[in-house]
Amino acid sequence: MNVFLWIVQALLAAIFVMSGLEKLTQPKNKLAGEYAWVKDVSPATLRFIGVVELLGAIGLIAPAAIGIAPVLTPIAGTGLATLMLLAVAMHVRRKEPSGVPVTAILLVLAAFVGWGRFGPYGW
Repeated sequence: MNVFLWIVQALLAAIFVMSGLEKLTQPKNKLAGEYAWVKDVSPATLRFIGVVELLGAIGLIAPAAIGIAPVLTPIAGTGLATLMLLAVAMHVRRKEPSGVPVTAILLVLAAFVGWGRFGPYGW
């Protein structure tokens, strides 16, 4: 189970690093062409989401890998799950059913990491 958790953590970290960097480095108008919801948020909110995703990705790997404050790993998983829960709610509110499945899968995986690392395979 511990190996499976590490695999899920690495996969999630890679996804959130890519997503966070995209939100931090791409201009808003370019992102708005790819994601309709971007039009409804300010540039500061968009950058904030990118920073949260990037920090969450780092938190999934670094604390547990180096053994310093490993409690941050399940907190990062829970935080990313919360972010994805808010994203699912936003897609439902905006009537964008195409955005829900991938976001819901990321929600479940992040919640699994949070639960797994708080539980028997945690710090």
